[in-house]
Amino acid sequence: MTAVALDPNGRDNQSARFWLIAVAAVFIAQIVTLYMMGRVPLCECGFTMLFDSAVNSAENSQHLSDWYSPSHIIHGFLFYLLGFVILRKQPLLAKLLLAMVVEVGWELIENSPLIIERYRTATMAVTYQGDSILNSGMDTVFMVAGFLFAARAPVWATVVIALLLEVFVGWIIRDNLTLNVVMLLWPIEAVKAWQSAL
Repeated sequence: MTAVALDPNGRDNQSARFWLIAVAAVFIAQIVTLYMMGRVPLCECGFTMLFDSAVNSAENSQHLSDWYSPSHIIHGFLFYLLGFVILRKQPLLAKLLLAMVVEVGWELIENSPLIIERYRTATMAVTYQGDSILNSGMDTVFMVAGFLFAARAPVWATVVIALLLEVFVGWIIRDNLTLNVVMLLWPIEAVKAWQSAL
């Protein structure tokens, strides 16, 4: 984020403080709501990994990061674009707040019993149990990282990195953000069989 000149009354500082508090409040609301929904704080396996490479595992989405973390970085790219389009004249932190609201909304929906069951029946994630609170919170952190990158990087760099992430993750685990959305909304049995054969 580029620095801005402060006016004598410090209104820019006050504005930034307001948006940062709002962003933090949304993040705290995510954690509290997930806890109230009965999500486990940490993996019940008894340990926490920096990166979990397993895909079809009961521990998937329970650790700090996994193969789906790049999807949340791409969320950040997309949500920056969304903010740029509909909040063009608003400060960067206002756009970040919008991104947080959308991401947190998705995290809560994704961890609802209805969507967890949908993942189990319609996608390759037959052992998916929902996210731990730690993993869900880190998903949001990865989104913020992607958002801030998109805010500073050239458009071409953001697009290239998004494509590389999709192709690389798709090649490694036969799943990525695009396939995840397709299989969640319009399941294709041939794709599911191909993914499950990994």
